[in-house]
Amino acid sequence: MSETSATRRGRGRRPAAEVRTAVLAAAGRILLRDGMRAVTFDRVATEAGASKMTLYKWWPSPGALAAEAYFAQSRDALDFPDTGDLRADLITQISAFVRLLKDGGAEKPVSELIGAAQMDPDLAQAWSESYALPRRELARTRLRSAQRQGQLRDDADLDIIVDQLWGACYHRMLVLKAPFDESIVVRLVDHALYGAAPRGA
Repeated sequence: MSETSATRRGRGRRPAAEVRTAVLAAAGRILLRDGMRAVTFDRVATEAGASKMTLYKWWPSPGALAAEAYFAQSRDALDFPDTGDLRADLITQISAFVRLLKDGGAEKPVSELIGAAQMDPDLAQAWSESYALPRRELARTRLRSAQRQGQLRDDADLDIIVDQLWGACYHRMLVLKAPFDESIVVRLVDHALYGAAPRGA
């Protein structure tokens, strides 16, 4: 490599995709470590080594940045398996979700994000578009696969199943403020798949 080439690479601007990845990673770390209020453009720009003006250009508010950062931070942890066994895959995925909330430090910032979204339209849109709808579609894709394999009825309401499973966790966390852990996951999945009626009814 020539000296001129090396100099240009060392002093040139980083590609936009690289900067965006660094910003989301920094915002995600701050969010999970210190909560939503700590996610400011000043602090994230400093930690990511980015221009604050760049953040203003890409996100309408720190809350919108925090919502997208949470999705980026949680993507690998909440990967949805498809082993062919729907019950096992649901247990694996929802257990990972509960672990992220309880052991991964996400419960408080997620509660803050959802609460703030009720009063902040930019954050509400970012949370929906950057996290809630993509994660919901991942679940629906897995459930549709199960339908094709005959593991769910053809007329099963996939949105209701998603609401039953993940909605139960959000309800306990946000509304009841009730403690929960991975011990509820198998019961959640079995009730969603098999119902609560007596066997044979």
